[in-house]
Amino acid sequence: MEETFNPNAPAMMPANVDIRRAAKATLSGRWLNPVLCTLVYCVVAGIVSAIPWLGYVAALLVVCPLGFGYSVAFLRHVRGEDVDGLVLRPFDAFKEYGRYLGTSLLVSVFVMLWTLLLIIPGIIMSYAYSMTPYIMKDNPEMSAMDCIKKSKEMMRGYKWKLFLLDLGFIGWILLGCLTLGIYLLWVEPWITTARAKFYEELKARQNS
Repeated sequence: MEETFNPNAPAMMPANVDIRRAAKATLSGRWLNPVLCTLVYCVVAGIVSAIPWLGYVAALLVVCPLGFGYSVAFLRHVRGEDVDGLVLRPFDAFKEYGRYLGTSLLVSVFVMLWTLLLIIPGIIMSYAYSMTPYIMKDNPEMSAMDCIKKSKEMMRGYKWKLFLLDLGFIGWILLGCLTLGIYLLWVEPWITTARAKFYEELKARQNS
């Protein structure tokens, strides 16, 4: 299902296999901090979501902005910014808590509303909004709605490509499940790094 090269396509993105390879190369030799960052994120998200009677509310108030912070942390990692501080970098979301909470909640609500119509539209729109955390990082002056709108604009014509990028990890995800989730601590940083690479490539071509 990997896309083929088309020399006549405008603003050609790298093939997904090359994005995955580039992401793996970025992590090569320095997996420790990304794995620890993922472990800390998963433990915190799991504990907060498991709070009796407050799990759903706590997840919205803590896990949603933390998830955005996790994505932004790996964008910083891809750019070589403060690599050694990656482990706790997702918690930077709480330094701008109102902005991260509001934006992540809006994205969650929009995806949920689309999903209530049908599953497929919900999945499609989740990809349309997928660049929102990175746009927030690069445009601190932009409002939540503006970041979401810009993500939709950036992903016009690229949602399927990002879906295929994610789909290319399915074998590794299944392997991670067979190891009781342990190997996912390595797979998830790879996926998140690949998505950050995707954003960087997409941004460079749309700004050129």
